Amino acid sequence: MTTVLDVVLCAKAAPAQWGNKALISFTADQVIVHVVSEGSTRLQDIQKAARRLDAQGLKHLSLIGDSWDLEACWAFYQGYYNAKQDNQLGVAVLSEQAQHQFEALKAAADWTRAVINLGPADIYPQSLCDSAIAFLTELAPKHISYRIITGEDLLEQGWVGTYTVGKGSCQAPAMLQLDYNPSGDDDEPVAVALVGKGITFDSGGYSIKPSDGMSVMKSDMGGAATVTGGLGLAIAQGLNKRVKLFLCCAENLVSSKAYKLGDVIHYKNGVSVEVLNTDAEGRLVLADGLIAASEVKPGKIIDAATLTGAAKMALGRDYNAVFGFDKNLVEQALVAAKAEAEMAWALPLEDFHKQQISSSFADIANVSSGEGMAGASTAAAFLAYFVKNADQNWLHFDLSGCYQKSANSLWATGAKGHGIRTIARLLTE
Repeated sequence: MTTVLDVVLCAKAAPAQWGNKALISFTADQVIVHVVSEGSTRLQDIQKAARRLDAQGLKHLSLIGDSWDLEACWAFYQGYYNAKQDNQLGVAVLSEQAQHQFEALKAAADWTRAVINLGPADIYPQSLCDSAIAFLTELAPKHISYRIITGEDLLEQGWVGTYTVGKGSCQAPAMLQLDYNPSGDDDEPVAVALVGKGITFDSGGYSIKPSDGMSVMKSDMGGAATVTGGLGLAIAQGLNKRVKLFLCCAENLVSSKAYKLGDVIHYKNGVSVEVLNTDAEGRLVLADGLIAASEVKPGKIIDAATLTGAAKMALGRDYNAVFGFDKNLVEQALVAAKAEAEMAWALPLEDFHKQQISSSFADIANVSSGEGMAGASTAAAFLAYFVKNADQNWLHFDLSGCYQKSANSLWATGAKGHGIRTIARLLTE
């Protein structure tokens, strides 16, 4: 039988024998978390304490006492989560309403993290679509409808980006088109369209990645998982708006059928794209999703993708990058992230970035060929070519903070679920 240790949250410093500014101390039957800071630093300290307890192999903990609120409990759970260990955390210290919120957060984050952490043998385009459907349908079985377009059907229906990127794999590319419509009225306007990059494994194609970079590319479907997790959380919180979800899913592999440098893709909105780098594949599949989203004329379009290494170079793995021509919408996203104790930062997107991806053989190229160009900004500018009225109703998240390649003081190795709360808030507010 596994011993369950109680965890108490204390606003006083630890006794000196536990070390200078110690975060945790122990009694015979309790763990005491010592947090004397306030605000975001307080939550980070709680999360750090949980990471240390996980590192000590304590698999069963229970939060007790009056000092735990929802955000403190959630910070602790975020740090205590470990993909390899089946850690069990008892949370019985919250009000009924706060407990419901915690369970909704946990369900959405657990699904998001679990599906990103699975290897490509388990999560491939079809299974990713199936898993998203199962997760959302369980939350709202009467309000969900969907269809999955796969293989040659993608080509026939004009979803050429997803088909082209995925045609090199034996796992057929797929696009999930899912409709959450709580009104039940087929004429109900779509309030928000969500678009997610679902590259279930990215070798880089013929622009092949080195092994070290490729080793974590099971996480390249983090955008699809994050928008799905965000929608699931919003549904659990009582979302009463119509939302459409588009997941653009493919494996980017090398084979005799794979797409190649120099290929030109002709999208159904009339834009042609020259492929200069097959490792810039995420924007090619997202283009399909953004066209599909624009066709349903939503109030706003939000996309999310693990799109560029440039965003990680700028922000590390702590912040998600936010882009948009509509600065008010970008500000809404930053405010939403702060309100949900997540970290987001705006990176520049201007009209001139759209001119930095020119091609001699097509309307645009999938990467900039110039020197010193802003990689994350030009990637966002590429996406803008496929959004109708991109200057008014579109928000792009480059998920720098989606995945932790190695553990640190806040996160275990693997997926973090970072971003689902921000997206859920943008849907529900």
